[in-house]
Amino acid sequence: MTRPCRLLAALALVLTAGCTGGAGSSPAAPGPSPSTAVPSPSTPHASPARPGEGGFPDAGTTGPRIPLAPHSTGDISVRTDGTVIRGWDITGSLDIYANDVTIIDSRITSANWWGVNLRPGHSGLRVLHTTITAVPGKGPDNGGVDYAVSNMGTSSVEVGWCDISVFGNALSMGQGHLHDNYVHDLVPFRNNGGEWQHTDAVISGGGGKGKLVIRHNTLLNSVAVDRGASAAVGLFADTGHVSDTVIDDNLLAGGAYALYGGGDGATGIRVTNNVFSTRYHRNSGGYGAVTAWNSGGSGNVWRGNRFSDGTPIAPEPAG
Repeated sequence: MTRPCRLLAALALVLTAGCTGGAGSSPAAPGPSPSTAVPSPSTPHASPARPGEGGFPDAGTTGPRIPLAPHSTGDISVRTDGTVIRGWDITGSLDIYANDVTIIDSRITSANWWGVNLRPGHSGLRVLHTTITAVPGKGPDNGGVDYAVSNMGTSSVEVGWCDISVFGNALSMGQGHLHDNYVHDLVPFRNNGGEWQHTDAVISGGGGKGKLVIRHNTLLNSVAVDRGASAAVGLFADTGHVSDTVIDDNLLAGGAYALYGGGDGATGIRVTNNVFSTRYHRNSGGYGAVTAWNSGGSGNVWRGNRFSDGTPIAPEPAG
């Protein structure tokens, strides 16, 4: 089964139309400079891991580590380079028109098209130890919300140790560093066109100008296939060939297929040491664990991928 083509180029139009933020800058909250490295916490897991699925991010290892102060910002634009937002419980969304912005140890509850969005021409965005969610039925896309973190530019975005839920396409980007995140409880909805919105924990539309690294995340898509479930990780050649992507040491589950591998033209795709959970479907995805894998593509590597019980997974060829 192939996924119907939904051009991600339309994202720019949708997000521009959906922008309701003001032109002012978001003030910087006290916190580390954007260049400061932040280590992963060692909080115990919130609940026992399923057999064969231990050691992956969950509610106990993601999200803010400090008390939060309420900030009913509404939908705002951040326009000051080097802004640091820390310890905020935000009701609203953040549209980033600045460089080297860091959002850390915060919570974002959005009713906009996105939770955090990086605009073209800007770089250095980091979203760390933050919960990003929404209220089902309150979003602008016929009650739905589309992107927890969206990268509209050509620079890398770092998203780490975040707890992400509700959004249709949680992490949407062609280049970035996505690590140690817990993506779960995506919510199906019919979009403004009246169709079930495709849902993906991570989605890339191809044609990226940089490297996309997806490492040590829990990426769950429990949405039913007949309500728009697409993938846990969806690499789609909607806007160009998929290339230079690492998918390593993740826990994947759900979707029509848990992984869409980029298709015939995909190159430089390294899929290694991932666990494909059967918590929603006996083959991880509704139709299988993986599809659209280009085994003959230059630099493509498939190694060490397995079901929760340890059974190795061998993908079928693209086509």
